[in-house]
Amino acid sequence: MTIDSILQIITIGSAILMVIAILLQQRGATLGAGFGSSGELYTSRRGVDKNLFEVTIIFAVVFVLSILVSLLLPTFS
Repeated sequence: MTIDSILQIITIGSAILMVIAILLQQRGATLGAGFGSSGELYTSRRGVDKNLFEVTIIFAVVFVLSILVSLLLPTFS
């Protein structure tokens, strides 16, 4: 396996896992909450919701870093 194929697997895997983590999160707000009409907008995350939020951020960072590495790899080799 080359580094390109490993990066593709990491990118696709992190994208799929990020989508799953986003879909598993609680639907705590409606469209109006984005404009400040809901009091639930400022609640803190607890328990499973907090863990899913953190996992989503980790998958997003891995996704972006794998794309950046795969874009910059040809310039350094």
